[in-house]
Amino acid sequence: MCVFNLLIYLYINFNPRTFFYQNSQYMKKTEECDSLLPNDPPLRAVRAFEAIARLGSITAAAKELAISPSAVSHQLKTLEAFLQMPLTERQGRKLILRSEGREYYRSIRSAFNVLRQATEHVREQSASRQVTISLIPLFGMGWFIPRLHSFLRENPDIDINVVYANHRNYLSDAADISIRFGVGQWTGYRSEKLMSGKMVPVCSRSFIRLHGLLDTPDQLAPLPLLHDEERNTWMQWFQQAGVRRPLRSTGPMFEDGLLTLAAVQSGLGCALMREPLIEPYLDSGELVKLFDRPIDDGRDYYLCVRADSELSQEGLNLQKWLLREAAGQ
Repeated sequence: MCVFNLLIYLYINFNPRTFFYQNSQYMKKTEECDSLLPNDPPLRAVRAFEAIARLGSITAAAKELAISPSAVSHQLKTLEAFLQMPLTERQGRKLILRSEGREYYRSIRSAFNVLRQATEHVREQSASRQVTISLIPLFGMGWFIPRLHSFLRENPDIDINVVYANHRNYLSDAADISIRFGVGQWTGYRSEKLMSGKMVPVCSRSFIRLHGLLDTPDQLAPLPLLHDEERNTWMQWFQQAGVRRPLRSTGPMFEDGLLTLAAVQSGLGCALMREPLIEPYLDSGELVKLFDRPIDDGRDYYLCVRADSELSQEGLNLQKWLLREAAGQ
């Protein structure tokens, strides 16, 4: 009887319009509360700003977002009010980014790229003949792409999607397979060592012509040195090579191997680079290995797949090919 009486009460007192109004008001208040969190910006406004910064105008952003230019302007003002600083300014009839706007755009651009890659990956999951692999740029240029033709020849019906691996935040990776650089431990992934990450000293032919051939590591010590990510590796290499003179840690430092490679190619100096990734440049003679004295910083290249899901047959084909190619190099 208690349950029956409760049902009768609900039937008599339930007003759908009141219920849905109250629920919508709750949702609205929840959204308002979310937007007031100190570091949680209004996302629609951020999206509008990203479109403005990327496309270069409010009109172009409005066209892409399928809203009016005035709505885009309103979203921009909302974001500037939230950040308490102007992000753009007028120069004649053009809207340009202020320095604060450029810095903010650089910060959010990678997040939007991750969102777009993840969305594209989910949309393409239903396509049974596609597989996505994420790579560090230098690995792609120096090792993967020069060999890719052999995989495509063996698997002509498989479409390969190649995306950048965000090596500073691997958690954002949405690829089927990712080639990662580190010590082999990533939460939520199974990893298998693909190749060594040992480094050797290299320079360009123009650098050799300018400074002459080098016979001993001591002769290298006073020459211009380039640094990939950090400055201690050269000091460790010289110590390992038995160079006892005081060592320098000066010289340009670059964020990743691709930038370092460009600097070496231009003749700026000598760099310690990971030999498997620069083989094409060594084979062509564009770069010269100065000494066959590798140094190991404990980091290598790993083939990684998600622990919570299984690869498709296309993914398995690519995985087997990668392991075979790496073993035969």
